Amino acid sequence: MLKLKFLFLPHFCSLTCIANLIDVQAMSEFAHGHGNQEGVSRAEFQEVLSDILLGMAAGLKKDPIVILRIDGEDLRDFVSSPRYEPAAAAIFSQVGSGDAPLRQCLLAAVQQLGVDHGMPPAADPWVVENVVEPALQQLSTDELEQPASRDVFLEQLKKLLGSVAEQLQERHVIVAHTENTFDGTGVRRLLGNKFELDKLLDSVWRDVPAELRKKAPKDKEHLRVALDKMADAASLPPHGSVAQVDAVVDEALKVADAGDGKVVEEAEFKKLLTEVLGAVMLRLSGEPIFFSTSTVVHEPLSSSSALLPSPAVASPPSE
Repeated sequence: MLKLKFLFLPHFCSLTCIANLIDVQAMSEFAHGHGNQEGVSRAEFQEVLSDILLGMAAGLKKDPIVILRIDGEDLRDFVSSPRYEPAAAAIFSQVGSGDAPLRQCLLAAVQQLGVDHGMPPAADPWVVENVVEPALQQLSTDELEQPASRDVFLEQLKKLLGSVAEQLQERHVIVAHTENTFDGTGVRRLLGNKFELDKLLDSVWRDVPAELRKKAPKDKEHLRVALDKMADAASLPPHGSVAQVDAVVDEALKVADAGDGKVVEEAEFKKLLTEVLGAVMLRLSGEPIFFSTSTVVHEPLSSSSALLPSPAVASPPSE
């Protein structure tokens, strides 16, 4: 599996998507800044484009995205390694049931394997149609419809993954992979920098609607919105993007008793936000949350090799 760091968008667009998005953002900037003016100078275009690219680069520096070419080699190594049986047994304990047919168990199993096993995202429609389904056709149709025992599951999953590896050898799949560990380090850094924290709290308070500026409601929704505006500085994901982190924030809001609907003045509002961040930091430092995503970004074509540098620059896959 070829592993490369790429300058890629967080939403894993294709190259065409990137170009379109840059164009849309640039035109949006021009429309906002120039009204109905039709002409844009070269200098203005370069300035806007530079701002967009710098913003993309800053995001990628914080959360780099790795481009992987999955060719079946790592999956084959996994199946033949001592890691396979305990991993497969653990998966069966989650997906197996007394009357579940083998096909259902196998499809659920491949979705639990990731790029660290050499498996592309098995929930992706293209991967299902062009890799998983052809591999399933190599197994006995009658057996696929029978209830799966543990031993049968382990044996048939090994066969299925072997067939998947063969499919991947013929059709490489390009995957964008990113991962992050939220351990409270960013929150601690923010809380330890009084100047930055006070500046951010002032900014958040200014964003409170004018009619609530003197006294703001002390409820979870208002505080959650304020926390979301501080998330980037605290190295936290936006609300709604990582469920486990959302749960930690919700628990911290409960600890801060942010749900009575009372109104609070500016000083208490800022104090509440600081207390919630402190509770989030303590929870994450004790129980870090690992989060990763993998997305197919390029359907394998004959020209795919032209998009990737020589394998000489490849780094070994992580275990």
